[in-house]
Amino acid sequence: TGAIGLYNVGQSCCLNSLLQVFLMNIHFTRILRRITVPLGDAQKKRNVPYQMLLLLEEMQCGKQKAVSPIALACCLSVYRVKLFVQHDAAQLFLTLWNLIKEQMKRPELVEELSDLYTICVQEHLACQKCSFETKRNSSMLTLPLPVLDSSSHMLKALEDCLRYFFCPEELTDRNMCFCEQCGKKTPFLQSMKLVHLPQTLTIHLNRFCFEKSAYIYKLSHYLPFPQDLDFNAVLSENQCQADDNEKATWQYELFAVVAHSGSTSCGHYCAYIRSLTECKWYCFNDSEVCQVSWDDVKCTYGHSKLHW
Repeated sequence: TGAIGLYNVGQSCCLNSLLQVFLMNIHFTRILRRITVPLGDAQKKRNVPYQMLLLLEEMQCGKQKAVSPIALACCLSVYRVKLFVQHDAAQLFLTLWNLIKEQMKRPELVEELSDLYTICVQEHLACQKCSFETKRNSSMLTLPLPVLDSSSHMLKALEDCLRYFFCPEELTDRNMCFCEQCGKKTPFLQSMKLVHLPQTLTIHLNRFCFEKSAYIYKLSHYLPFPQDLDFNAVLSENQCQADDNEKATWQYELFAVVAHSGSTSCGHYCAYIRSLTECKWYCFNDSEVCQVSWDDVKCTYGHSKLHW
């Protein structure tokens, strides 16, 4: 079935969950299988894509219920990805992706990897005094969506988080910007418009909040998300900067959810992933893997006492 677990080798539940999401994505593994094998044992041990490929082969060829990712974990430790540390899934995802990209020597594979995951947005800054405007295109690997609005009210669904993320923001008082045309600091309107979405879209829910005492706490409130998401039905025309051909590709099916239970200081990760070959949902909880239903996946919508 391809649903093979990964043993926990030292608080590696976050790493295990992300590895399962990478390796269950057949579009990613098609790229991974075409990498250039490093020369020499020392280079092989330090090469992240190669160690991921070895792990994939072991998972697909073995008959055991789970395999150990220790060789890959040792490889990652060279690049300061430590074991026995609670990682943040969004940060670790970016670290892994950048290591994979840097160590894929073939330019065409790097380009395919970027096409598979990279989001493009256009940032707008407009002076409210003289209408002087600047535009800048930038790329990102995740959409980091807030789960609270500016008044600290809880947003009620993923679609609300997306609309709020692309909603214009007024920069006034201390946040005013220097306007070249006015020659002084003036109020500005800051906005972001969506230009391009990749084949595999990664969304990061910012489920944390800072208090005045600098204490960080986790936001575990209920936030539903759909199995199918059409950005054309969620965002307005003013929030997009793309032609009709581009927008026609902005329809998604949910593939995976990496979820965390516990607090900001301690907890546990697991992944719910829909097999692209079987069209079945699985829960990957380290070495334990079981088939689940969509109703089971809904537990990741969140609540204060979340347990797998």
